[in-house]
Order: sequence, then C-alpha cells, then structure tokens
Amino acid sequence: MSASNLEKVLKGGNFAVTSECGPPRGADAEVVSKKGSYLKGYVDGVNVTDNQTSVVRMSSIAAAVLLKQMGFDPIMQMVCRDRNRIALQSDLLGAAALGLDNVLCLSGDHQKFGDHPTAKNVFDIDSMQLIQTIKQLRDEGRFLGGEEVKGRPDMFIGCAENPFADPFEIRAMRLAKKAACGAQFVQTQCIFNVPKFEKWMEMVRDLGVHEKIYILAGVTPCKSIGMARYMQKSVPGMDVPEELITRLKGVPKENVAEEGIKICVETIEQMRAIKGVAGVHIMAIEWEQKVAGIVEAAKLYPRPAI
Repeated sequence: MSASNLEKVLKGGNFAVTSECGPPRGADAEVVSKKGSYLKGYVDGVNVTDNQTSVVRMSSIAAAVLLKQMGFDPIMQMVCRDRNRIALQSDLLGAAALGLDNVLCLSGDHQKFGDHPTAKNVFDIDSMQLIQTIKQLRDEGRFLGGEEVKGRPDMFIGCAENPFADPFEIRAMRLAKKAACGAQFVQTQCIFNVPKFEKWMEMVRDLGVHEKIYILAGVTPCKSIGMARYMQKSVPGMDVPEELITRLKGVPKENVAEEGIKICVETIEQMRAIKGVAGVHIMAIEWEQKVAGIVEAAKLYPRPAI
C-alpha cells in the first residue's frame, strides 16, 4: 500500500505540521484556491472540515480534491452526524478513488448549534466505530455488512481528542481506545493551558499510547482579546488560562494580534520539547495567511521533501 505525504513525514521521524482550510459557504472554488495559496509549502497536510459547527459548506470531499489538484496532501474530515453507515462507506470509497489518502474521523457537532437547527441528525455510528469501519474496509477488505470490498480504500486514519474536557482523568484512556480501534494519528483541541496538556501527555505515556499513535498538538493564534475571552467562556472543553488574556491586555491594542501569534509560536516550541508529541496542528481560523509566518518563526520551515 502507498502512504500519504503526512504518513511518510511522521514515519520518517520528522516533526509534522498540519493546518486547516475551511470550505466556503458556496460553490466558488477560488475561495479554496486562495486559502490554499497561503499554506503552500508550509504544511505536510491540510485539514478540510466537514460542515464544521453544523453550518452548511462546500463538501469536504470536493474541497479536498481541489487542494489535491494544487499539490496538497489533504486530510478529509468526515463526521457521523449527517450520514448513515451506507453513505459513510460509499463516500470513503469515492474519496479514495479520487486520490484522497487521509481521513479524520469525527462524531460531529450537534445540528442545534448550526444554521439548520431543526434538521434531523443521523449518528448511526460514532467516531470510534467510523475508525473501525475504515480499518476494516482497508485491512480486511470487508464492508460492515460482511461483503467483499473490490478495491480497498488505502487511507491514513486520524481522530481528534480534547485533553482538557471533563472528566480529565479519562482523556488519555479515551485516546487509547481510539488507537485500539485503528486510529494512526490524532489532532488535539487547541492548547493554551500547557501545564495541563503536559499532565495529559504524562498519562498518555504511562499507557504507552504515544508509541501507538502519532500525536499532533493543536495550536491557535488569538487575533484579539475578544476571541480569547469567547473561547474561554463559550467554547465547551476549551481551557484558556486567565494569564493568557492578561498578557494580551498588557500590549497596545494594535499589537494584540502580533502578541497572539507570538504566544502561538512559543506554544509550538514547548510542544517540541514534550516527549511523545509528533507534530503540531495549526488552527488559524479564517487567518490562513498567518500560518507561513508562524511556521517560519517556529523554525519548522522548510518542510521535509518526501
């Protein structure tokens, strides 16, 4: 089986860098191309979100193919909210046929948080069962119904994890379960509370999970004090220490965004020093043009030529 660029980078022992490209709320392919142009040459893989926050957007498969045509190694996100096991398996086969090599398995945000709150959800299977499904299609060549797959989808399987959600004590075990299901890499929730993340990584190492799955630590540059405060107060499972907000308040208003980027770079440097962290996932939400500067400032450029 062939390997994706991201898989090769990680298996080669390189510190990986991934980022995100949110598809547009329309059919304009140029929006994807423009976002991609900011990331070109600076990341080993780029996530393509799947109707993130339950808001209708261009298909993650379509947007991932557009990025593939630009030379990227897309990481197609797939949520369980909108499709049953028949549609999920069908889309996986289609994505593989179009050359998509990476998939990130997610349960998906509840539709009540999005722009169609009265829509019916599906949740036929959850993210762990989706991981198992892809592994079965790829490794055993069997559909969930038991029939043979004629042309197996060769995909590098990823998942997400939040080291900060409650109860904190089970978070490492939850990642262990996903690894046991077949997840090969994980991208974490945004990390602002580094000491708490380090405690989580201690539990991960105690279970030996860091040897079974590649851990990409999630980082996000804060554009403003308002953004930091919103994540602190309104985003479930997000841990934004008050000290970070105080630091942003301590610089002139026109320098807050620059300070947010500086904090992000410092966080990346801290992640590189933690045993078991195999890379970073930079979530520059609708701020893709800043990713290149962050990667360069963190001394992670140029990227490995695979």
